[in-house]
Amino acid sequence: MAKKVTAIVKLQLPAGEATPAPPVGPALGQHGVNIMAFVKEYNEKTAKFKGSIVPAELTVYADRSFTLALKSPPASDLLRKAAKVPKGSKTPGVEMAGSVTKAQIKEIAQTKMIDLNASDMAAAMKIIEGSARSMGITVKD
Repeated sequence: MAKKVTAIVKLQLPAGEATPAPPVGPALGQHGVNIMAFVKEYNEKTAKFKGSIVPAELTVYADRSFTLALKSPPASDLLRKAAKVPKGSKTPGVEMAGSVTKAQIKEIAQTKMIDLNASDMAAAMKIIEGSARSMGITVKD
């Protein structure tokens, strides 16, 4: 018999650096989840991605147990690292924050492919290029 799902909690946390402090504690505490168990599991699973933001989807069951599913880092985070800029442009299209190459776009698209709504690599690359444009990052050949 399947367990009854009571909530699905989505969090974006720094990889390997989750703590019971907000936003983790309040988000999980209201569902009765063992916060330290989540923090320990999340930090173990994301240690290799240190320095990135890794989204987590937590399925909470009626018996207060949970399952943890990790997603790929946000495209904006990957683009910022590839362009070596602290943040995107305040006025995209007018002021450019940095630039990335097609090879870097392809690498990011491969990383994000499982989470993107794209049927092939060309479509995934177009999605990532659009994200770059909206951040004020130019794409060079």
